[in-house]
Amino acid sequence: MGGPTVTFEQAVAKYDPVLGLEVHVELNTETKMFCGCPTTFGGAPNSQVCPVCLGLPGSLPVVNADAVASAMRIGLALNCRIAPWSRFARKNYFYPDMPKNYQISQYDEPIAVDGYLDVDVEGETYRIGIERAHMEEDTGKSLHMGGSTGRIHGADYSLVDYNRAGIPLIEIVTKPITGTGDKAPEVARAYVTALRDLLRALQVSDVRMEQGSLRCDANVSLRPSPEAVFGTRTETKNVNSLRSVERAVRYEIERQADVLSAGGVIVQETRHWHEDTGRTTAGRTKEEAEDYRYFPEPDLAPVAASEEWVEQLRATLPEPPAQRRARLQQDWGFTDLEMRDVVNAEAVDLIEQTVAAGASAAGAKKWWLGELARRSNDSGVALADLGIDPDGVARIETLIAQGSLNDKMARQVIDGILAGEGTADEVVASRGLVLVSDDGALTAAVDEAIAANPDVADKVRGGKVAAVGALVGAVMKATRGQADAGRVRELLLEKLGVEG
Repeated sequence: MGGPTVTFEQAVAKYDPVLGLEVHVELNTETKMFCGCPTTFGGAPNSQVCPVCLGLPGSLPVVNADAVASAMRIGLALNCRIAPWSRFARKNYFYPDMPKNYQISQYDEPIAVDGYLDVDVEGETYRIGIERAHMEEDTGKSLHMGGSTGRIHGADYSLVDYNRAGIPLIEIVTKPITGTGDKAPEVARAYVTALRDLLRALQVSDVRMEQGSLRCDANVSLRPSPEAVFGTRTETKNVNSLRSVERAVRYEIERQADVLSAGGVIVQETRHWHEDTGRTTAGRTKEEAEDYRYFPEPDLAPVAASEEWVEQLRATLPEPPAQRRARLQQDWGFTDLEMRDVVNAEAVDLIEQTVAAGASAAGAKKWWLGELARRSNDSGVALADLGIDPDGVARIETLIAQGSLNDKMARQVIDGILAGEGTADEVVASRGLVLVSDDGALTAAVDEAIAANPDVADKVRGGKVAAVGALVGAVMKATRGQADAGRVRELLLEKLGVEG
């Protein structure tokens, strides 16, 4: 089946898109939402379970106080009102990865309501209204085995891992996002990006989309004009990368415009995003709230957040990420383009820590966005997980500034650190990396280079000073890259009687 015949430009010219984004955030508490099981990612299947998170008869949930505090801090950071009284509810539905056949969530009395988050897209600020942020527990994970897609269709059998069941979740639901026009996909991505940065600053989640600790459900509908009533929406589930959020919204706008332009109707349903094809496919008909038969959770007392508690948590909020980036950009003297590159590389924290360890901002950026970014891309490993920390990068930059290393030798030091050979100083010592800048040690190599390349030497003497680069290269090769290239150039020009 082919894709939409209506282009994105045609779609937004004819219809007004309306978005609604639901972001699920796994909290980084040590234990689950309602029991004492650990929340470590990557454990052996069904090794982090107990009667409570397995929903066994007679087991009773107990609320994780740290999770409640994290939920309140998230709400405050999103400019929400913290409810003085909120309670849990049972959300009834039947999936193999739901051991109780209901999920403990919140319904009509959530912990945080009526907030906003401002995001910038191409110099324009969009205020994204927050309807609610509520607490709930995550489900387990179904693994469909034997098929080619990892989905249930075509699988030979399915397995269920309940390690994730019961992990604390915060679901953050926006109000309808209108007025974005052709910027709708970019606004969706910018919102999830800003939300991820805020959650990371709060230190309430590791927000690793590739591991599922941050997941986005994107609701999209179209209407003929901004004055018309909202159209029928679809919900694309569990989109797990920033790029995919943008692509999924763009595709769904095109697809719905294609259906409507052909005289069809949009079915209210969930849809699955396929990263490989860049398309969504139909899932199930979307339920309404009454289909879940919500009712108050009888085994849990309501959460009563006192004003004193709320203010104590408000005092723990960090500097807002956008404000912090603006301050750091000014401190570092970066241009808007340079700062954008730093943000896109997710290197703000790394550079800040490297500068704090003694490096210059320019030097820190040079290594994190240059050599280390290249290695990160080649290996598919995030910069922060590469195996070299800000202290190590700062020490390398210091050794360069002291004249003990050049850039080529610094890359060898990085090789050693990543290979587990120790600290920067230990790698320098074990590999014998010493920058040769003593004139006595360099003179012989300079004389040999001139003698071996008489034609080049004559060009330099004749005024083609740029040709000295070939002689510098010869000296660097002879010294295995350990000569001070700047001093080598000076000596060569002196020997050849030319002013640099």
